[in-house]
Amino acid sequence: MEKTAIGLGSNLGDPVRMCLDALLLLQRRPEVSMLKTSSLYRTKPVGFAGQDWFVNAAVLCETSLEPLALLDYLLDLENSFGRVRTVKWGPRTLDLDILYYGNRRMDLASLRIPHPQMQDRLFVLVPLAEIEPEWIHPESGLRVREMLDLLLKRDHQQEIQKLSI
Repeated sequence: MEKTAIGLGSNLGDPVRMCLDALLLLQRRPEVSMLKTSSLYRTKPVGFAGQDWFVNAAVLCETSLEPLALLDYLLDLENSFGRVRTVKWGPRTLDLDILYYGNRRMDLASLRIPHPQMQDRLFVLVPLAEIEPEWIHPESGLRVREMLDLLLKRDHQQEIQKLSI
């Protein structure tokens, strides 16, 4: 079993329901054992501004699935929620990203681990810091909480609000 973190996001339909339903389906997969789930957060879009705010979260799991098999499963889940990829960083019913997979590094066309932009995304670091603040990025050597502190000091454009659900 390998410890992995998965980021969730949605801004179409009922984003809160989409994220909660995705967590339920992820929990039912026998090869995935959920350890911790973050709170849900409402976040301002990054990269493509002309869209509704997102609902984001992170989940810490252990899995026996190899990274590409896990990715295939997550893509199937996205598709089952009606995910259509038209605009990069555009609106979506469900987005599931592998944030890290143990201390592995992968750089494939279909999958990069750790997630290549995690250190620049408040919607990734805030939920991840809630559930795994001490995880150390294998490339930068920084803990999640340290990456979050650095991002908060340098970027004042991103916005995030914890939802009370």
